[in-house]
Amino acid sequence: MGGRKVLTAGIVIAAAGAILGGMAGGAWLPLHYVGKPLATLLILGVAATAVDADRRYRRWIVLGLVFSLMGDVWLMLPGDYFVAGLIAFLLAHLAYISAFLPGLHRRAALPAALCLAAYAVGYVWLLWPYLPAALRLPVLVYVGVLALMAIAALGRRLQQPVRGASRDSSGRAALGGVLFIASDSVLAWDRFTGGVPLALLLVLSTYYLAQWCIACSVSASANRPR
Repeated sequence: MGGRKVLTAGIVIAAAGAILGGMAGGAWLPLHYVGKPLATLLILGVAATAVDADRRYRRWIVLGLVFSLMGDVWLMLPGDYFVAGLIAFLLAHLAYISAFLPGLHRRAALPAALCLAAYAVGYVWLLWPYLPAALRLPVLVYVGVLALMAIAALGRRLQQPVRGASRDSSGRAALGGVLFIASDSVLAWDRFTGGVPLALLLVLSTYYLAQWCIACSVSASANRPR
């Protein structure tokens, strides 16, 4: 338990450094370059060291965090590596989907699917005029996979019967999925339309919370519904 507290404290410090360094810029920018991947790496440590974990579930979540770490690096490098970062995060979501799907009944996921599909269609419709032609297909595919990840996470939470530790695990994953959509929605809107106030603060705070929730869902995942 003490190790988890140390990791959590490290995540908070690294995430704060990433946000403050990115917002301040200039001489503070190296703090962003160090803090951004370090926070994700520490979150990966939370998943990798979780107790009472289903090994298959943990393996896919850890893999998703590894791809997320790659995406963090691509997106923060000088130059335009947006597509590389998009691919890395797409692979991360596919890994999360692989963790969430086993044992999931389609009926349980239907309410989440309807709500998130409506949100995804509406969001893409609003963003579409601002997207460069070369990025329209990659963004469309990414939004679809992101929505599927959140649908699987929420459907796993809504599925019954769910009791005790398995309820905690699925609840954390579901919250992580929703926060990931919030983070990417702000990121894309700011990137392609511009002008979102405090965009970096909003994007990274929800992003790290999302990843932390998903990593914490590994704990007690051995008792998840099958």
